[in-house]
This record gives sequence, structure tokens and C-alpha cells, in this order.
Amino acid sequence: MIADDVGNLKIRPLTPELLDHAMRKLNEDPKRREADVQAIRDWLKKQAHIVGQPDDQMIITFLRGCKFSLERTKEKLDMYYTIKTMVPELFKNRNLKNNEVLQEILKLGFFFPVGEDDEGRKVYVMVGGKDEPGKYKVEDVMKVNFMMMDHIMMHDDASVIKGTVNVMDMAQMKMAHATQMMPSFIKKITVCSEEGYPFRPQGMNFINMASFLNTIFKLFQSFSKEKINRRTFVHGKDLESLYKKVPRKSLPKEYGGDAGSVDDLAKDFIDKILAFNDWFVADEKNGVDEKKRTGKSKTQQDLFGMEGSFRQLNLD
Repeated sequence: MIADDVGNLKIRPLTPELLDHAMRKLNEDPKRREADVQAIRDWLKKQAHIVGQPDDQMIITFLRGCKFSLERTKEKLDMYYTIKTMVPELFKNRNLKNNEVLQEILKLGFFFPVGEDDEGRKVYVMVGGKDEPGKYKVEDVMKVNFMMMDHIMMHDDASVIKGTVNVMDMAQMKMAHATQMMPSFIKKITVCSEEGYPFRPQGMNFINMASFLNTIFKLFQSFSKEKINRRTFVHGKDLESLYKKVPRKSLPKEYGGDAGSVDDLAKDFIDKILAFNDWFVADEKNGVDEKKRTGKSKTQQDLFGMEGSFRQLNLD
């Protein structure tokens, strides 16, 4: 196992195991990293429409998420900054110190990392429906979700390199939650998460999902990439089925696991998000100025248009 020499880059050195995985699976070449990061920087200087100066760590994270394809990295970074401006309801006004509603939603503790599975992939649990229906706008709940994704993107190399495994507990979801999820909004959050972030989900595991959520579930699947749908599993109330995909050691004790309590795990992550607030404040100015984009400007319809979106959708 070789030590990670990051050279002049201001990035976290990888553990030998993560470096080996990144070299084998993501086409990462430590000798080329500085040149790859510089290539993205040179490209960014020519993009007059992009308002934002990602640091070395953020650029390397996007390169890893795109398996070091420079062209794909450019597309994804462009989308990341585009959605900042195109979807202000999710990506603006994120200063937690000035926004009690966001603080309240965050402190519900509905999403948190747990541990790693047998392949070293990060396991996350989402407890759906912890917010009282009607008390908070669904846009604000999803805003907090994307704030958590930003924190993971900037801090967790294992989640980017090895991929993530998610457990979605739907037991507390009510019909009123489902009726907030309009198809156009589902399309929007699916595009933002899949096209705008450098994550590679390796498993989506749903448990305790009531039948009234089937339509919402099918809508998400109709907008998601086929690869993600192939990695999506519905286990019902059968935890033994879940354990075949996510080992017990990587689950909270409330799910029969060994990884601590939901409350403790959630509290630890909440504290990390609160401590990250200066980044959210600085990020407020980032986005795009479509008037300065070379070629055709992007529109809401280009990004989130519903035409042709319902791929073989059967809601019965």
C-alpha cells in the first residue's frame, strides 16, 4: 500500500485503501491529479457565466465522482452551479443562524451517517416523515437535505470514492406528506441530486413503506437513472431482507444493529452541519449568470421540463 502524496494540491490525503480503490475504480492517477485539477481551473476561467471558485478539494471530489473524465466533470460542475441559481428554493437563503425554520428541520434528525458496510461504503439512514405535515414547506425540508449533501461532498472522501448505501425508513410517512410531492418537484430534486452532485449511490433500501407511497415511489423511479433503479430495493417490514443488503453492524440499534442509537447518530451529524454554516453563507453568492453563457442559455424547461419524463410509468 502506498502513501498518498498530494503534492501542491490542498486536498486531504487518502488512506492507502481509499487511494487503491480510487486508482482501480475511478481512474485516479496521483501523478496526474495536479494536471487534472488545473485543466478544470483553466476551463472555469473561460466560463464567464459561472459564479464560483471551487477549491482543490471540491474539484477533486467532482473528478472522482465522474471517474476523472474531464468532460463529464465540466458538465457536472456546470450543473452544480446552474441549479444554485435555477432552484433558489433549495439552494439560497441557507444561513442557519438567520433561519429558525431550517434549524428546526435540521434538528429533527431525519438523515445521518451510520457506519460502513462490508465493502467500506458509507451507510446513511433517512427517517422519512419526522416533520409534521403542513408545518414545514417540503422545499425547506429538501433544502436541509441538500445542505447535508454539501457537507458530505466537502468532508467525506469514502462516500464519494466507495459510494453510498442508503436506508430509507418510511414508517412515519403520512398521506399528507405524499400529497406535497408534486411530480414537477420530484423531477426537480431528482435532477439536482443525480446531475448536480458527484455521488454514486450503490444501494437504495426502502423499509416500512405504506401502499399509499407507491405512486410517489414510481414517480421517483420514472425520473431516476436506470442504474439507480437497478440498485433500489423495497424490503417492506422485513429486516432480515434488509440485512442481506446492509449488514447489522452498519445499522442503528433501533433496526437491530450495532452502530449506536438513532438519536446519538443524528445529533452528531446535526452538530457537524451547524458548524458548517460559514460555508453555506459563503456559497450564497455562487451560481450562474445565464446572460454570459456561451451559446444557448439554459432554462427551467431545459433542466426540469416534464415532457417525455414519464418513462413507461404505470401507476396502478
